[in-house]
Amino acid sequence: MNLPAAAAGTASLGTLTVRRIGFGAMQLPGPGVFGPPQDRDEALAVVRRAVELGVDHIDTAQYYGPVVANELLREALSPFPDDLVLVSKVGARRDASGAWLRWNRPEDLRAGVEENLRTLGVDQLGAVNLRVMPGEAGFDEQLDAMVAMRDEGLIAGVGLSNIDLDQYRTAVARTAIACVQNPLNVVDRTSLPLLRETAERGTAFVPFFPLGSAFGGTNQVLTSPAVAAAATHLGATPAQVALAWLLDLAPTVLVIPGTSSRAHLDDNLGAGAVRLDDEARRLLESAA
Repeated sequence: MNLPAAAAGTASLGTLTVRRIGFGAMQLPGPGVFGPPQDRDEALAVVRRAVELGVDHIDTAQYYGPVVANELLREALSPFPDDLVLVSKVGARRDASGAWLRWNRPEDLRAGVEENLRTLGVDQLGAVNLRVMPGEAGFDEQLDAMVAMRDEGLIAGVGLSNIDLDQYRTAVARTAIACVQNPLNVVDRTSLPLLRETAERGTAFVPFFPLGSAFGGTNQVLTSPAVAAAATHLGATPAQVALAWLLDLAPTVLVIPGTSSRAHLDDNLGAGAVRLDDEARRLLESAA
């Protein structure tokens, strides 16, 4: 079988090796990442097709739904393939109305990891990202909790999300960091300095919102004239070009585009075969 996810090659995710194009489960639940999917059968089919096409890295979170994304992954794929790396995140939760709340004290982080393990039905996660939100626990205490869970074998790697450069430097001075997740795309390049430092240190960088925000409104990435021009030049789709731009930044970049549509999944995975040339890079410079 043709495996388009393999076209972009592989990279390290902590002590693990994964294909550079993965899958993000954020769009599997209902609107606003809350409640059941609008089409459950399609959501399950998307997950199964992603793995069939070579995806071996899936990013999820207990608070996607909440619980919904994890339960869909378990229903679609359990027992999970031996080579599938499941990555989650902790530090937040949802209330009954769907609001996003802090849940980031050390005991909260442990409870979040345990809930992920229970709802996915696994004994260990490939990595868990500490999503940094201001308030309550200090960063050092949060990091201590994550390291303790790694040492206990609940998680294989400690990741960080929504951090700044100083927090990354503090963390890598204390322990091995498997990955960093921050917003980054061809339009929003705020995290480029952080990406550069993670690349120098060999830490995987996993951009979230690689194709623009998943929360409605005008998508500044997929409607960008610069992205459209580069897509025409390369004979690719705007989504493929936007993902190829990220993959082109450094060999340590892993992308996890999410979708609840098999057609969009196929399109996203095709980005691995897109190679930017100098003209495409020139066109995309004006997207920022």
